[in-house]
Amino acid sequence: MRKFSMLLLSLMLSAAMLAACSGNKTAEENKTGTGSQGTGETGSKTEEPAKTDDISQKKITIKIHYPLPDQKEARAQEDDKIKRFTEKYPNVTIVKDDWQYNVNEIGIKMASNEAPTFYNTFATEAQMLVEHGWVADISDLYNSWEYKDEMNPLLQNQFIVDGKVYGITQNGYVTSTVINKGLLDAKQVPLPDMDWTWDDMYNTAKGATDAKKGISGIAPMGKGNEAGWNWTNFLFEAGGEIQNIEGEKYTAAFNSDAGVKALDFYKKLRWEANAIPQDWALGWSDAINAFQQGRTAMVIAGAYDIIDSALNQGGIKPENVIAYPMPAYEKGGKHIGILGGNYLVINPNATKEEQEMAFRYITFDYFTDKGLEALDANIQERKGKNKYYVPAPLNYFSDNSEYAKKVNAIYAKYDNVYHYDEKMLSLIDGKPEAQYGTQDYYGAMSNVVQESFSKKGTDSKAQLDAAAKLVQTKFFDQIKAQ
Repeated sequence: MRKFSMLLLSLMLSAAMLAACSGNKTAEENKTGTGSQGTGETGSKTEEPAKTDDISQKKITIKIHYPLPDQKEARAQEDDKIKRFTEKYPNVTIVKDDWQYNVNEIGIKMASNEAPTFYNTFATEAQMLVEHGWVADISDLYNSWEYKDEMNPLLQNQFIVDGKVYGITQNGYVTSTVINKGLLDAKQVPLPDMDWTWDDMYNTAKGATDAKKGISGIAPMGKGNEAGWNWTNFLFEAGGEIQNIEGEKYTAAFNSDAGVKALDFYKKLRWEANAIPQDWALGWSDAINAFQQGRTAMVIAGAYDIIDSALNQGGIKPENVIAYPMPAYEKGGKHIGILGGNYLVINPNATKEEQEMAFRYITFDYFTDKGLEALDANIQERKGKNKYYVPAPLNYFSDNSEYAKKVNAIYAKYDNVYHYDEKMLSLIDGKPEAQYGTQDYYGAMSNVVQESFSKKGTDSKAQLDAAAKLVQTKFFDQIKAQ
């Protein structure tokens, strides 16, 4: 942290020298006081006064984002980080808060001043959080950080709004399809090529279905906003968009020819192939669990979540858990999946000192040997428990950074690290979600998906037109273009 450390060292030396010469002056008096070099002389100012005093000498309390109770390994890792952080900053008191971001709760948390000093969120929320004033502008902290140029730009740019930085990426994903090869083998269904299409997905799902055993060929999510989220991957693959911006107006665009193709494909999986679960009303965790338990041959989500669950909870062998890109609409098309990620953002109601300490905590292990040591220890611990370590397909650091080389060298040391197919990684093509009203749109499309799965013979264009009208009048018309 070269630039940041030099500034901090300068502040510490200046503070120490001023304190020696100014007796019992207050911090504010010292900050605006006499000589620029701590001699007690009243001369001309040779440098700008520091924005804050040395926060390593101040008593500061930060409330941190903490994993849920059932995430025991993640909690152990966070506890270790807390221990190391407070050893370096003994002036800081850490308060744990396991509240997980919820779009329906964040406003209440902010209004009641109960939100943590920093909290987790996801890529769709940047514009909304900025517009409501629920996230701090951390541009000065970020731009003074020596590692900013080594961050993964594809992910980090999701939380840069109008040139200002509002969050730090943790990791990311491009929505993928994960296949249970064991279930395909049981029905003598060949694995599709990585460069696959909708037709390949249809044939694989139909062939792998075993209704007598309660095994579906594919389990698209059909409950909650995640149903609309799953379907939107196919909208993108067919060349569609969620919304268009026309002057000052946001216009629903998903009721297009591409939208009709995507919805018709869902209906083919349901009514022609009979390849989805009979109880199709699956939320995110339901679909992940169905895959983990061997009740479906394919599921759509971030590959990490599916694979980690399948290997470490489901006991499925790594060679039978294969991550694929999303299928292209047709041969030669792009394998587009929704680009998403996990971010940590800072509470704008926190003091400047709390915000800076929160930034230091968030980035404490980024690009450090300690971070590498923690990674190595995590993989070793999992190996001792006969568990696998599953890396995120997209990391906070750039793939061509020096740090990435060090991480890959650690992965190469162990046989319990899951490895993604290189062809899969070369084919995935991430497309960001719409930044306005996305969750509202997902909710409306979830209703369309549910109707399509429950009623045979529905008119896809009419369904999409009705949903577009609802989303337009209730949500998009309320948005003012920036």
